[in-house]
Amino acid sequence: MGHRDSTDADVIPILDAPSAVRVPSQALVRSAALGRVGVVLVSQSRDLAEDVADLARAVAPTDDPAPVAATGGHPSDGLGSSALLIAAAARRVDQGHGVVVLADLPAAVHTVQALLATADEHGLPFPVRFADAPFVEGAVAAVLTASAGGDLAAVLDAAEEMYRQGKV
Repeated sequence: MGHRDSTDADVIPILDAPSAVRVPSQALVRSAALGRVGVVLVSQSRDLAEDVADLARAVAPTDDPAPVAATGGHPSDGLGSSALLIAAAARRVDQGHGVVVLADLPAAVHTVQALLATADEHGLPFPVRFADAPFVEGAVAAVLTASAGGDLAAVLDAAEEMYRQGKV
């Protein structure tokens, strides 16, 4: 596994980034015109991933939601997950501010984790983070936060916070 060069030239403190702006709540957000965090939804079923993506886009209070890609199934036999399809989905939604990946079942989670362990070999954009979050609720929270311009940490936190939210 190759390692990325960690020189300071590649790092811009988020508060100094030209696309960072403050909103009244003091939450750090990015202008949609300058790109947003992308979201990839991985399911064992492509149809399920697409339905969850549609739901997340539909509840976003904007006509221009953050980029979302749904992937699932295996190219050869229908159900399953494919590292190649996940990597392609991550590249499609990458706008230069990071990508958050959510997965539904353990097999999809394992595929995502294996892919992230070999990110450079698969040509993943940088950075890509896996959200340990419930699939539907986490996807909605991630897309809403990304659509509002949240940075990578905010989108990841929003998705993962859904584990801590009760249903009642």
